[in-house]
Amino acid sequence: MADHLILFYYVLKRDWMVLGLDISVVNISLFRLVNDLGKEHPFLNPAFSFIAEYMVFLLALSVLIIWFTRNTDNRIMILSASIAFICAFTIGKVSGVFHSNYQPFVELTDVNKLIHKKKDNSFPSDHTILFFSYCISFWLFKRGWSILWVLLAVLVGVSRIWVGVHYPFDVFAGVLISLAAATFIYLTFPKLSVTQTIIKIYEKCENILLLLFKRTKGNKSKNF
Repeated sequence: MADHLILFYYVLKRDWMVLGLDISVVNISLFRLVNDLGKEHPFLNPAFSFIAEYMVFLLALSVLIIWFTRNTDNRIMILSASIAFICAFTIGKVSGVFHSNYQPFVELTDVNKLIHKKKDNSFPSDHTILFFSYCISFWLFKRGWSILWVLLAVLVGVSRIWVGVHYPFDVFAGVLISLAAATFIYLTFPKLSVTQTIIKIYEKCENILLLLFKRTKGNKSKNF
């Protein structure tokens, strides 16, 4: 009986090693497929480099604009998306403890590396988690044309592979984690009574500050 258990253990270990090797081969093959496009179509490299590095500023600006529309539903959406991101980011960091790999430009040769990035664990992709947490949340709340936000998140994920700083499986993992977090928060957070309480307290404080600002501005105008 003991001999059978030992044999089963080694067979299982071998199969897992083979499976791990197969996944690694697929991961590298997919990476080469996308990353090599930058060598074949170099005129697209500046666009993908910009998307990979700076699209995060567009997302941040959009979040601020949506928040300051002063629409309660929009603010609940932004809060939900932010909480989804925090949850997904935390899960991502925990998952990075159990599985880790360096960036492709560290582990592979002849990588089309287009942006500066320090050597560290690239699993899962933080950029992907950020964009998908917010963009999927936007789509869940608004639907319709908000699918464009999801397409933007996909473009950002692809760009991280294109510029050589992430493997496809780094991005896929980020998508799955974000999708789970955004969906869970969407289904729960807006229904909580504390959510409306938080929004009301914030809006009350905001109105007080706006009133003080208007009075201060009015006093300055009178002095002139």
